[in-house]
Amino acid sequence: MQNKPELPPYAIESVSNALRLLLMLRDRDSLRVTDAAAELGVARSTAHRLLMTLAHEGFVQQERNSRAYRPGPQLLEFALSSAGIPELRQLAHPLLESLCAALEETVNLMVLEGPSVRFVDSVECDRPVRVSGRTGALLPVHATAGGKVLLAAADPAAAQALLEAGLPRMTGRTTTSPRILREELADIRRSGYALNLGESLDGLHAAAVPVTDAAGRALAALAVSVPADRGGLSGLRRHVPALQETAGQIGGLL
Repeated sequence: MQNKPELPPYAIESVSNALRLLLMLRDRDSLRVTDAAAELGVARSTAHRLLMTLAHEGFVQQERNSRAYRPGPQLLEFALSSAGIPELRQLAHPLLESLCAALEETVNLMVLEGPSVRFVDSVECDRPVRVSGRTGALLPVHATAGGKVLLAAADPAAAQALLEAGLPRMTGRTTTSPRILREELADIRRSGYALNLGESLDGLHAAAVPVTDAAGRALAALAVSVPADRGGLSGLRRHVPALQETAGQIGGLL
């Protein structure tokens, strides 16, 4: 996190640090106590107390296995309170549940948010080996299948601005070349779907299609996420027709 200016004399440092923790969790899936302490420049015990306080208020929650902290229900409500998102989630959720049951894989609904894509809803499958739901997560648009399918449908000037701003690397497979990404976006426009082959997270593959309204505007993206070693590329592509059917049903409700 970037260095912050000195606090004004009236500021309460613990409140400032708690808010900085929330900003960290806005942009990542999880946060460990040691990482929080390092970024805040405080003792590990102090970071732990801050996170425990936020957990008590419902802004974060602790994972059982890793003991890392994830965004809690209160923080997710803030993140997903943008105009139209609660209604979109309410309309789409039953269809996401049906799609998850049919594919037996985790499915996600996403919208553009600046240079990123926000996961506004997820339904996690119950297979022993699965991709976790990511509701509330914010990821770079170029590193996700849903982000790329929305970027392909976006205004050319907006897409160009994102390309010029830089393409941060998340894994060894993330596309960081504007030229290569432009070529991929052209392919997505022709095929109608996008793939993520370990570009946002090692071991994760995903496919996504746009959710369009009656005017043909891409308002959201619908994606399926699978472990990379299940089904291969052909198996991933076999999910596309079901994604397109469900996306059409969601679009018909908008």
